[in-house]
Amino acid sequence: MQIKPRFAALFGALPALLLSALCVAQNPTNPLVLRAIAEVESRSNEGGREVLKLIPADPVVPGDRVIYTLEVRNGGATGVDAPSVTYAVPDHMKYVADSAVGPGAEVSYSVDGGHVFDSAGNLHVPGIDGRPRPAVAADYTHLRWRLKNSLQANSVAFVRFRALVK
Repeated sequence: MQIKPRFAALFGALPALLLSALCVAQNPTNPLVLRAIAEVESRSNEGGREVLKLIPADPVVPGDRVIYTLEVRNGGATGVDAPSVTYAVPDHMKYVADSAVGPGAEVSYSVDGGHVFDSAGNLHVPGIDGRPRPAVAADYTHLRWRLKNSLQANSVAFVRFRALVK
């Protein structure tokens, strides 16, 4: 089963990146709900030691690294076998290489707006000369996590990635 954010285009247009929204899957009977949270790292000095905290990504400026945490919740009465979660990299962001993680998840990428997904090493985009070149992280438009295990009823899985504000 696959879940895709319904409001991904709207999220990409938001100047502030506090993205805490509920998205439903394409299939209305799908019990999975996706909640996206955007945060940035904040360093402070407390009692003479540096402390690192995550704070809401609002506002952000070019060069900020935003951490997106996606909460995948199964609100259904039964488990969902090997669910798949797809998320668009917002238009004003660049995916940070090798940052997509999720326990027990296989990550794949798209460079064509989410139509075709593959491993990073298999993706190509047109180069300046028109010939295919290997895709780099900045070329990714969408990420997909395929959870290897079922997501039991009333349980939650988390996946995460980082992106850089353009």
